[in-house]
Amino acid sequence: MQNADTETYDYIVVGAGSAGSVVANRLSANPAHRVLLLEAGPASNFWSRFPIGYAKLVNNPAANWLYSAEPEASTNGRKLNVPRGKMLGGSSSINGLVFVRGQAQDFDSWAQMGNKGWSYEGVLPFYKRLESYEGGGDDEYRGRDGPLRVTHPDEKGPLFDALIVAAGQVGIPHNPDYNGATQEGISMSQATIARGRRMSTAHCFLDPVKDRGNLHIQTDALTEGLMLDGKRCVGVRYSVGGQPREARVTGEVVVSAGTINSPQLLELSGIGQPERLKGLGIEVKHELPGVGENLRDHYAPRTRWAISKPGVTYNERARGLRLIGTTLRYLLTGKGFMGIPAAPMRAFIKTREGLDAPDGLLGWVPLLYEPGYKASAQSGVTCYAHAMRPESKGHIHITSADPRQAPAINFNFLSAAPDAEITIRAIRIARAVMTAPAMKAVGTTEIAPGSDLATDDEILSWVKAAGETTYHPVGTCKMGSDPMAVVDDQLKVRGVEGLRVADASIMPTQISGNTNAPSIMIGEKVADMVLGGVFKNG
Repeated sequence: MQNADTETYDYIVVGAGSAGSVVANRLSANPAHRVLLLEAGPASNFWSRFPIGYAKLVNNPAANWLYSAEPEASTNGRKLNVPRGKMLGGSSSINGLVFVRGQAQDFDSWAQMGNKGWSYEGVLPFYKRLESYEGGGDDEYRGRDGPLRVTHPDEKGPLFDALIVAAGQVGIPHNPDYNGATQEGISMSQATIARGRRMSTAHCFLDPVKDRGNLHIQTDALTEGLMLDGKRCVGVRYSVGGQPREARVTGEVVVSAGTINSPQLLELSGIGQPERLKGLGIEVKHELPGVGENLRDHYAPRTRWAISKPGVTYNERARGLRLIGTTLRYLLTGKGFMGIPAAPMRAFIKTREGLDAPDGLLGWVPLLYEPGYKASAQSGVTCYAHAMRPESKGHIHITSADPRQAPAINFNFLSAAPDAEITIRAIRIARAVMTAPAMKAVGTTEIAPGSDLATDDEILSWVKAAGETTYHPVGTCKMGSDPMAVVDDQLKVRGVEGLRVADASIMPTQISGNTNAPSIMIGEKVADMVLGGVFKNG
């Protein structure tokens, strides 16, 4: 390339997010491997260190791609925000800090689809490897000495106490470790927080190794295309400060750019649906019809509840003179509202009889908030409710050959009938918990959807008017062996040598919960694959 700097590496990792940071750490552990890690955003952001900083980052262009979805009927024509991290650590640096692995059944279903090695038994060693879990739990399931510290934030109070009792009154058991033997039940959320600090993958996997002489971390680097020699990936094209560069690879390129940017990069490189690429003037290098398809996310309306008992919620405890006390508590102890995850309590629920495992999720925020995470003047609680394994599928595709142009995101929410049915049942269960006898102690009154909305059709209309995502997009480079699969069970791009994808985009179905922990696990697992199964066989 004219006026381009060119270097050669053994491995190139595109994207320093939840998975990519892990991949770069593990591949560079051998000093003989020269590794390049490319990140489009900056190295850090002041607010990322603090758990409460997600409220400052969810709409911050300095650390966030600030994508938005296309309007559709299921959102009443609204364009939903799709925040994605744009800095070292990726979305692990801006997310709500909740740590959920998913159910054993999630991974067993992946294996049943023909993805060898992706059963729960196959992924559990990598989950244990990545974490240092500081709770109780069973060592059969939990890791104690991994890079990522996972904790139970020490947050108590009459609201949380009442919710646990109320859940029991409607048949939801208390489960102290939903990442252990079983997921079902209500619990305080496990979190990627330790001593009041966010445990992003940048902090846990990159900071300790950033001075390795064989690891080059390049921030503010926009990857513009993959370089192909026939059906082999031989490097990447990227720019820093508008100046073009090339990096060649003797081993493999691992794309860990996330569910939005990974399919975008493949399409920009001529890998995807031929007619779509030709229409944008992009030379077709490899036909792969599944690129950008199979998009799934959790579509989650937030129910809203007023609380009459004084001093119970953070609408009161995080303003005025009480805010000073809350701030001092955090600065001195790392605890309190500023040191907890976005939804510090959750319940994994079965929305109907006869299920083997939970299919719905409720999550509580001890704060009534307005759009943009601005605290309401009224004291209250926000409780989101949604189906955990949605069947509705959308797509993400580029609309321009310009890598700076955002792709079009179409979720196609509620297009599969079961998703609407489960969401409605989850909302009814949230109502049952919030109106159970134990909640009288804190005085709850329904604000939204409103007790006057009683029928399924009325509730569904409200969902379409008020629903948001929980920022868990997956699936756009799905793993499998069917014609629409983008990668195989080794995460190799089908039909292209020297190229893998490793992030949430490879998930063939949605995980039962948040997607950060599974993405980190994927990073661990692909690194082991690239290195020939050193961890598995060691």
